[in-house]
Amino acid sequence: LHVNETRSRREHARMARKTPSRLELRKQAEAAEAIEAEEAASPKKKKKATKKKATRKKRVKEKVADRRRLIWGIFNGSMKEEARFPYEERAEAEEKMKALQKKATKKMFFIQPMKEIIPLSELKEKVAAEEEEEE
Repeated sequence: LHVNETRSRREHARMARKTPSRLELRKQAEAAEAIEAEEAASPKKKKKATKKKATRKKRVKEKVADRRRLIWGIFNGSMKEEARFPYEERAEAEEKMKALQKKATKKMFFIQPMKEIIPLSELKEKVAAEEEEEE
């Protein structure tokens, strides 16, 4: 062991053994009680309790989920999109797929449903058109 290590262990041992005596603790407690008694006995002007202003939580506008529509997508074997068709036009999508297969016989094509985000401008136009129909 090094000299520094033994010295630090001795100091640590000395510090660990030192505990406050009960007599000192009792004197501290009595002094604290005396101070509290003096404060309670002496009438001081109490300050008006100021109410904290209630902080309002800011309302966070809930994000409106994007409207989506289902469409048919025609893809080749390397997942490249070849064409898109509205959901109602599945027959036309199959015809297009067959035409692509005839054109490129070695390539593979398939139809897959896709969800497409409806642009906000298109939604507004649709709502306006529905309102005109109702009138």
